[in-house]
Amino acid sequence: MRRYHRDVRLPARLGLAVIEVSAGDQVSLDVRLESVVEGVLVSGTASALITGQCARCLDPLVDSLEVELIELFAYPGTVTDDSTDPDEVSRIVDDLVDLEPVVRDAMLLALPQAPLCREDCPGLCPECGGKWAELGTDHRHEKMDPRWAALKQRLRGDEEENE
Repeated sequence: MRRYHRDVRLPARLGLAVIEVSAGDQVSLDVRLESVVEGVLVSGTASALITGQCARCLDPLVDSLEVELIELFAYPGTVTDDSTDPDEVSRIVDDLVDLEPVVRDAMLLALPQAPLCREDCPGLCPECGGKWAELGTDHRHEKMDPRWAALKQRLRGDEEENE
């Protein structure tokens, strides 16, 4: 059993439309490699900074992401290697394990699909697009049915005559 810590630069952008780990950002790996009968069991964590924008108010956000990793890399010629499909279990190739697909998949699955700047983010007003947090509790938009507009105008005219 051996433990390793590596900080690697991400070669390409990893993420969704509103949240990502940018290309060139650092991913920290803390892994433990254990020899088992069928291969090498890799377990540990991968962590990185994620950037994007809040899905409700569109403010920029920066957060950290940490994912757990557990993957068996099969030795060539073992029962596991012979009895599984190539995409089912990872393989050891030339005495090396390739953690990139494992880390990429784990991080992509852990990214929030609708990231929030804070859990209680109120979002934007659908009428004017202002941020609810900045607009105040008395903010509202009066919508009138166009069929009543003539009556309102008529009543307004009567009020002006009475003054």
